[in-house]
Amino acid sequence: MTQMTQFSRVSRVLLMVLGLASIGVAAQQNRIDTVTPNAPELAGYGPLSIGVRTIQVTDKNRPDILNTKEGAPLARYDRTLTLEVWYPASLAAGQQPGGEYRVITRDPAVTATILGKAVRDAAPLAPGQQKPGEGGYPLVVISHGYPGNRYLMSHIGENLASKGFVTVSIDHKDSTYDDQKAFGSTLYNRSFDQLFVINEIERLGRPGAGSFLSGLVDASRTGIVGYSMGGYGVVNVIGGGYSDASVNGAQAPPNKLLAERAASNPVYRQGRDPRIKAAIAIGPWGMPAGFWDAEGLQGIRTPVLFVAGSADDVSGYEKGTRAIYQGAVNADRYLLTFINAGHNAAAPMPAPVEAYRGTGSGAPGFSHYADSVWDTARMNNIFHHFATAYFDRYLKGESDKQAYFDVVPNGKDGVYAMDRESKPLPTHTYWKGFKRGTAVGLILEHAQP
Repeated sequence: MTQMTQFSRVSRVLLMVLGLASIGVAAQQNRIDTVTPNAPELAGYGPLSIGVRTIQVTDKNRPDILNTKEGAPLARYDRTLTLEVWYPASLAAGQQPGGEYRVITRDPAVTATILGKAVRDAAPLAPGQQKPGEGGYPLVVISHGYPGNRYLMSHIGENLASKGFVTVSIDHKDSTYDDQKAFGSTLYNRSFDQLFVINEIERLGRPGAGSFLSGLVDASRTGIVGYSMGGYGVVNVIGGGYSDASVNGAQAPPNKLLAERAASNPVYRQGRDPRIKAAIAIGPWGMPAGFWDAEGLQGIRTPVLFVAGSADDVSGYEKGTRAIYQGAVNADRYLLTFINAGHNAAAPMPAPVEAYRGTGSGAPGFSHYADSVWDTARMNNIFHHFATAYFDRYLKGESDKQAYFDVVPNGKDGVYAMDRESKPLPTHTYWKGFKRGTAVGLILEHAQP
């Protein structure tokens, strides 16, 4: 063997080792459980260990939008959805928290490894083990954008599960990174998917269902989180009926199928789901495109927290999320605004390192997750704080969490005044749970019915 051949082999081995090392470093950076030092009080993980499982559910005989032609008979198919389910867990002796997820990124050719605190297939922690006599944990359903997948908001799935919720994130068929189809399917199916998943989790949670969820989850106390097109679905699910203009619009599914959930349909207006006690809509899409009008938004009566960036150029802000907030006149509602943030405010997980550079396919990578102004982990933490307070308040009945919303509207106007023992002085008006200076850039508004 020549010296040059030996050098080549050593070089190849060294490159392989360095490549494996870089993958390991990337994975360590791809954490969804980061809590920054300036995170607000309720952003941290709760006291419970977390389990995670992947399941599939199938809605039989759903209308098949992609294979239905205008004026032709309605095609139907069985629509299967993959779900990621996080839940309070009981770890075995010696079992350590933590695990990894292999996820498809915005560029379907790029797969990333992300890390969190959940343990795959861990044994569930029965609700009575936490609080004797307690029923099932409240349910929170999580719905991604177009495109996205069930891992895009995995950070809130884990975080809430550690605080006594069962969280279920949906892979919406025809809307995922590796299964993105014509937009009409998403327009029609999004609200139906969200409602179907609630029904299925309720079924799987019943005694004797033969599922790990049996006795674990209480779907009569359901919250729902939707981002972008997920938020579009949330607005409709909680009573925001589609406008007649959108039913007949150029983007609409064939044969006026959106009329099933239009504000002008009396069957829809009478069908509000009483299990949904509270909702969070992040940058909900559809207002500038005409999917809602004053009549439709008046149908919302479920408590709802809207979240948006003031520079959202996808769903819009003044004529988008803020207009929906203003139009939902019959609901108790909040609007949390990240000043100068764009469409990616709060919802996406931090961009995986693997997404920092493209593969030549032309699909966006880093920019799909990141914001031009705000740090993603910081936005996630702020969202964790408010989502925890909101769902504790409305799904668990913890009225003391209302104090986290009773704040001066503009964070920069709050006065931070604490004594040497960190007790508030009479002049203290700073946002509850926020460290000095950390509410700057945030606005929280409230409107009652």
